[in-house]
Amino acid sequence: MSLLGNILWLIFGGLIAGLGYIIGGLLICLTIIGIPFGIQTMKIGVATLTPFGKEIVELEDSNSTLRIIFNVIWILLFGWEIAIAHAGSALILAITIIGIPFAVQHVKLIPLALLPFGRDLR
Repeated sequence: MSLLGNILWLIFGGLIAGLGYIIGGLLICLTIIGIPFGIQTMKIGVATLTPFGKEIVELEDSNSTLRIIFNVIWILLFGWEIAIAHAGSALILAITIIGIPFAVQHVKLIPLALLPFGRDLR
């Protein structure tokens, strides 16, 4: 089921969204200061390509001081906008019965969009 879900996800916008995240991450990596944020953006892009059958896992040192600082900066600059986009997409998709599985995947991506440092989708 997750293979079929991922294929449908890619066809109906997941490919464009994932590539958008990856290209945006590469652009952010052009500056030395932006490299950690660009890497996290590309991680979200890879997670957006195939979200079915995966879960968000918290890494062992996810609450280290540096990761907390980076997460706060991330939320202020990028995270809240990405989370709102995923929440809005989930609300729109949840209106139809067919869109509910895709809405669940958008909801799954919200915590990763808010706090990417120290978390991964596996």
